[in-house]
Amino acid sequence: MHSRRLATWLAAVTMLALPKAYAQDADELAKQLSNPIASLISVPLQFNYDDGIGPTDDGSKSYVNVQPVIPVSIGENWNMISRTIIPIVYQEDIFPGAGSQFGTGDVLQSLFFSPKALTASGWTWGVGPALLLPTASDDLLGSDKWGAGPTAVGLKQTASGWTYGALVNHIWSFAGDDDRSDISSTFLQPFLAKGLGQGRTLSLNLESTYDWKAEQWTVPINLGYSKVSKIGTQLVSYQGGVRYYVEAPDSGAEWGLRFTFTLLYPAK
Repeated sequence: MHSRRLATWLAAVTMLALPKAYAQDADELAKQLSNPIASLISVPLQFNYDDGIGPTDDGSKSYVNVQPVIPVSIGENWNMISRTIIPIVYQEDIFPGAGSQFGTGDVLQSLFFSPKALTASGWTWGVGPALLLPTASDDLLGSDKWGAGPTAVGLKQTASGWTYGALVNHIWSFAGDDDRSDISSTFLQPFLAKGLGQGRTLSLNLESTYDWKAEQWTVPINLGYSKVSKIGTQLVSYQGGVRYYVEAPDSGAEWGLRFTFTLLYPAK
């Protein structure tokens, strides 16, 4: 009788502890998701919609960025983090008289070499190469240029749930179709995120691009809310957000939406 009561009591305590334990795990995963170079395998499927594009502001662009992130240990002190962006695009009325296009865009492959230990002040960082691959299935979906350049990221995460830092890269074209414009483009992404508990995060970033050839900034502000959850035994994250362009070319977008579904594979 006593053993049966003890088993019942232990089962009840375990059931009460599970939500708290899961919440702690979810918060840790949310924290890692706010870090572009965390030791977390993830596969984000990022849906974006931009409106008000083209010379008459009637064009729109929908695209899904498939963005696998794979960290690899390369010794006792260093990680290499592979970040790939594979765009799948549908756009219409972007160019006068061109109609609509659907297919893949150019792939951006980045590698970050990052120390496993934080700096004395609590920062983490990574540097490496970025490569632009001319994989677009339609001339109007890509640059038809090979490009390469450096990329870097630095960030700090606090005990109170804040993450802040910036990611930057610069791409120069070095080969490709001579009839297409050369590329010299800087991408600068300052970001800020606050963990809200229970796997929830509020984030803000500027995905700024400066085209040195056209001498033109494109600066969208992204505001997003995300939550770590489960589908069966699979850990996932959902994110929704809005985007407003504070600076863009005359034919650029005015506003947009973003929804991201991320598969998570934490280290065991």
